[in-house]
Amino acid sequence: MNHTSRLDQIEAGLHLLDQGITVFNSDLKMVAWNVPFLRLLDFPASLAFVGADFESFIRYNAERGEYGEGDVEAQIRSRVDAARDTKPHNFERTRPDGQILRIHGEPLPHRGFITLYTDITDQRRYENLIKDQNTELEQRVVQRTEALRRSESQMRLITDTIPALIAYFDSSQTYRYANLGYCNWFNKTADEVIGNSIHNIIGIRAQDSVKHHIARALSGEQVTYEYAMIRNGEKVYARSILVPEIDGAGLIVGCFVLSFDISEQKRMQAALVQAQKMEAIGQLSSGIAHDFNNLLTIVVGNLSILKEQANANPAILNLIEPALEAGKRGAQLVQRLLSFSRQQPLRPTVINIRNLIEDIIPLLQRSLSSRITLSLEFNQEPLIARIDAHQLENALLNLAVNARDAMPDGGSLTIHARRVSLDEAACREYDVVQGDFIRIDVSDSGAGMEPEIQARIFEPFFTTKDFGRGSGLGLSMIYGFAKQSGGGITVTSEPDNGTTMSLVLPVHDETPEEYIPASQTGVLMSRSGQLVLLVEDDPDVRQVIRNQLLDLGHPVLEADNSAHALELIRNINDIAIVVTDVIMPGSRNGREMARDAKALRPNLHIVIMSGFEDLLNDKHGDEYLFFSLTKPFSKHELAIALGQP
Repeated sequence: MNHTSRLDQIEAGLHLLDQGITVFNSDLKMVAWNVPFLRLLDFPASLAFVGADFESFIRYNAERGEYGEGDVEAQIRSRVDAARDTKPHNFERTRPDGQILRIHGEPLPHRGFITLYTDITDQRRYENLIKDQNTELEQRVVQRTEALRRSESQMRLITDTIPALIAYFDSSQTYRYANLGYCNWFNKTADEVIGNSIHNIIGIRAQDSVKHHIARALSGEQVTYEYAMIRNGEKVYARSILVPEIDGAGLIVGCFVLSFDISEQKRMQAALVQAQKMEAIGQLSSGIAHDFNNLLTIVVGNLSILKEQANANPAILNLIEPALEAGKRGAQLVQRLLSFSRQQPLRPTVINIRNLIEDIIPLLQRSLSSRITLSLEFNQEPLIARIDAHQLENALLNLAVNARDAMPDGGSLTIHARRVSLDEAACREYDVVQGDFIRIDVSDSGAGMEPEIQARIFEPFFTTKDFGRGSGLGLSMIYGFAKQSGGGITVTSEPDNGTTMSLVLPVHDETPEEYIPASQTGVLMSRSGQLVLLVEDDPDVRQVIRNQLLDLGHPVLEADNSAHALELIRNINDIAIVVTDVIMPGSRNGREMARDAKALRPNLHIVIMSGFEDLLNDKHGDEYLFFSLTKPFSKHELAIALGQP
């Protein structure tokens, strides 16, 4: 990708942000900006251009009353003078319409500065709402505790029935009261909690995360905080409020505790964040897939021709082959991004998962160290699913390789597949609808993971491996495959206690399909020497494909748009084959043009090619009319699509 293309990609990405960005040089002249900057501050587009004065934006604001009442020129002068100092600045500004902006600027080398504008109106509204809710809760705590003082029996009855965790501990951090919900939260009885210390009840790890909050409360400060703990093997979250009790002498004698289980809220927040990441990656992937694969088509195609011409020159071959392999890896990288964002179409078939796992055992064993013991566990029930078998094979191989890397000194790897019915809680964990699934557990005895790492392992490009040993897309690809197949994936791990990756896929009750190689489906019709119409708007891509067609013995006509292509098809009867890109300038894309061409000439052999495979599968019932090719492709793949044996 050349310098201009990279800049175009960067500029397009900046315009997709939710935040506004500006860059001004040392002369306070505008160097760069994005569309959200104009939208957030209601500036007209005409105001922003390379070389625009910083003062022009300040004057526009001052004249429309953005800075309140006062002398307009004085408002402009003070702000322009401050900008000339190019010092770091971070402040919030409330606009006349109530919008709240956070403005964060940092100086650049050779002076000048870059500024980020963020709309935090909703954030402030949410914080105020939480504050009001906490105030209301705190008032309720005070009211409840006063009532509970009057009658211990009434206190127990009330607090045991409300959906909250309530407790009281004294200045020595010993519990003097705990309601039923609080005791159940820690899997304890009231007798086990009351009279015992905080340390003994909540455990060392949980206490380490809350001890400074307790210290603040026992110093007289009302404290609100959140904490996490492992309960029954599951990570749960709570929000707690500590209200200090002060006696008549002004001494802190203890603290009242009001807590709420916020585990479901945290899961929903995590799901929202993951969905937002998926959407962002999906937009990026679909945006670059076509153009990037067009570039790879040019690179790989020309390198393939050079390789054929350099057969007798080993020195040149040694240069070409690594470059050709790198181009192919680039295409695989795009497909992995599309897989993660669920935009890579699957090719599902009904398969027996047990047979698939048993068939790939030799491949798994070759990928593992000789010091790792591999074992399989199956139940007797059939394990039938309708999935993309190739994607599942890749997923299991990825999981096995990750397990191998976690056991450098050897260990055990177990694959356990069984049929399960997921209850409501399990469905929330996997983010699936309730029903029957096939669960595949890949468990290792390796190093395990910290909770912070577990929370990020499905993020694209996140990896704990050394540089060059992993792209960070393996688990992301598995995540995308699982979700696209109607299933899900979770991780269970503790440091030094190994890791279990659990993949669930929906059960399917049909009979597994038998795989029949293409070579056995019939003899391909030979079309060698027939006239080909090549329809491609990119001249460099067109040249590469034209050379491949010529090498395959086909005379070639060319068109760079659908209208020209249809005109040639109407007037030249010798055209027997049409090879067309999907994305095309004009009113018709390549697929629409191909349908029109079939209507004109039903015997035409049409090959659809695209850098974004999802476009190839947008078939609308015409899957039997066309052949498809995903860019970049080899001359051999092109020959097969053309019908050459």
